[in-house]
Amino acid sequence: MLNSAQRPTNEIKHFVLSSYFGDGLRITFGVLFPSLFMLEFDKINIGMTISLGALCASVVDSPGPIVHRRNAMLTTTGIVSLVALLVGFANLSIPILGLMITGFSFLFSMFYVYGLRAAAIGTAALLVMTLSIGDIRPLHEIMMHPVYILIGGLWYTALSLSLYRIMPYRIAQQSLGDSIVEVAKFMKIKAAFYREGVDYDENYKKLIETQISVNEKQDATREMLFKTREIVRESTQEGRFLVVVFVDIIDLFEQIMSTFYNYQHLHKQFDSVGILKKYEDILTLLADELEKIGYDLKMGTTPHLSPIIPRKLQELHLAVLDLEEHAEEHGFTALSIGALKNIEVNIKNIFARLKKIVGNFKNRKKKTLNTSDLATDQFISHQEFEPKIFRENLTFDSEIFRHSLRVALVMLVGFIIAQSFEFLHSNWILLTIMVIMKPAFSLTKERNYHRLIGTIVGAIFGLLILSYQHNKNVLFAILLLCMLGAYSFQRKNYVVSVLFMTPFILILYNFLGMGNISILEERVMDTFIGGGISFIASYFLFPTWEKEKLQKVLIDMLEANLEYFRQVRGLYLGNEFHYLPYKLARKDVYVKTANLASAFQRMFSEPKSKQTSIKEVHKFSVLNHLFASYTATLGLYVTEHFDQIPDFHNLQMVGDNTEKILALGIKTLQGEEVDLTEIQLVQLKNAVRDDEETILLIPEQYINLQKAALDILKITTKIKL
Repeated sequence: MLNSAQRPTNEIKHFVLSSYFGDGLRITFGVLFPSLFMLEFDKINIGMTISLGALCASVVDSPGPIVHRRNAMLTTTGIVSLVALLVGFANLSIPILGLMITGFSFLFSMFYVYGLRAAAIGTAALLVMTLSIGDIRPLHEIMMHPVYILIGGLWYTALSLSLYRIMPYRIAQQSLGDSIVEVAKFMKIKAAFYREGVDYDENYKKLIETQISVNEKQDATREMLFKTREIVRESTQEGRFLVVVFVDIIDLFEQIMSTFYNYQHLHKQFDSVGILKKYEDILTLLADELEKIGYDLKMGTTPHLSPIIPRKLQELHLAVLDLEEHAEEHGFTALSIGALKNIEVNIKNIFARLKKIVGNFKNRKKKTLNTSDLATDQFISHQEFEPKIFRENLTFDSEIFRHSLRVALVMLVGFIIAQSFEFLHSNWILLTIMVIMKPAFSLTKERNYHRLIGTIVGAIFGLLILSYQHNKNVLFAILLLCMLGAYSFQRKNYVVSVLFMTPFILILYNFLGMGNISILEERVMDTFIGGGISFIASYFLFPTWEKEKLQKVLIDMLEANLEYFRQVRGLYLGNEFHYLPYKLARKDVYVKTANLASAFQRMFSEPKSKQTSIKEVHKFSVLNHLFASYTATLGLYVTEHFDQIPDFHNLQMVGDNTEKILALGIKTLQGEEVDLTEIQLVQLKNAVRDDEETILLIPEQYINLQKAALDILKITTKIKL
């Protein structure tokens, strides 16, 4: 296991090898090079304009299929050049400029209806609009300004595409490596449930937060792998290798998900003998090995599993056998020992999957990997860009429409304030508003807080740097470091990104011969003004609260769990097994679980008066996670332990009742009345008897699922929608 000294080192290694740091390096070079190049010809102003174009193109250059990135960068370059031209002329008239700011703010905020990458195009357009405000130029400079921005955008696009051609699989490797490391984190949190004295609620909270991250990473990797032509068409062995590893990681995550038990009951029974510590140790060791696999993938090296793992597994097996032999002395029942054995089997299966993944690394150069049986199209989403989608959202029922209207009005207010007080850099207020305001109140609140903290702390660091360091070479090195930090953390941790961005701006203005203290004071003041306006508007001006969307999120969660259970249950009814619908149902459960957890987190950060049944929603989330874990366990039993499915038709009534209870839960959330007194649990009169212990555990899982379904139904009746 990793010691405390190794963990920070691994965190640094993980970050340096991640796509975040790679993005930071690419953006820093792409943005800085034009300014340095033009500085050699004493044309720094032209160079900075070209750098602005490169910066705008970089906004949309987030990980994803190269075709999507290319199209987005070219579209952005064209749009920002046009916006720069129009704002250049509008600067000659304050009223026209104010109308243009309002109109553009609404229009480009509406780009959210076409997804996050389209929203990034809108952000880039608002960025160039904001930075061009008040820049009054002669006619020939107005005409040339957008040309330089166009050159900058094309330069960055060419740079990004060239790097992709040189290392076509690098971004996919980083994304998949990040996904593997997140699964390892999830596994370590699951391992902590076996620790004596663990805080169950706090650990579960960490588990759900990490599951959200796992889902985001897996979705990003899935989009990148399955929408990249070279990978999907299996034109290279490396592409096949990445897809095979990704599929194995998804299956491994299901295996980890399935290991969910009544941990409080386990601790009550076994803490006295200390065996649960062995489970925690071996699971943590396996998680460390999985984490190393993620690092090796990003470094392009072949992983090797620790030889200590088989010995640890053997020690665990012997310890369980010893407990079984002395069960009567300790007062342990056969069922409780069976639970320990079941966990042991799951751990062995996890180890077997790790060996399979490592085997794929060793076979990556051989012609033995095949992905032709994967139906990739059904696992990815397809974004349409029809004009009717835009028109359909031009209503107050649309969250995006209300957000866009709010942004437009707040940007206008910010512009009026800036013009009224004649700030030196009036566009900083608008820039703050632009980056802070998000469709949801909770996201705006979080971004506002991060912006304020990052600006204040960054300003202090910037002032200290400029006060004690006057060597231009050292300052330039610090500027490079701050740029790299700002661009590397902009998608990972916004507060850290702003912390780096503020001293970067102060040092940049120092190089340009502008004041230090006055710039610092104005940046902090403008941040407070823009943040204050944004926060007030997000609360009072066409607000969007999570409770308004809660019903759909809860129903989607139950429907996903119901379909997943039906797919798994079909295996026990003798239905022909098809992996595609099973995996689609499994993916949908993971996605809906993450959506529910995200909605809960956002609602929890909203004002108390806007929180609806917060405790009940949390309980609903916990129970659905439990139900999904039980279903995953049931699915793994039948897909991994049996060549021929045993006869479990006597469990059909339990399964029917479980589906009925979940369906009633959906009806309850839809507003229908349900009489709980009429709902009864079906008991197994004739339990399945067989020599194989795994078979004995299957009826137990059916009963657990039925009980969890009833608990879900009960909690749905208490949620106020």
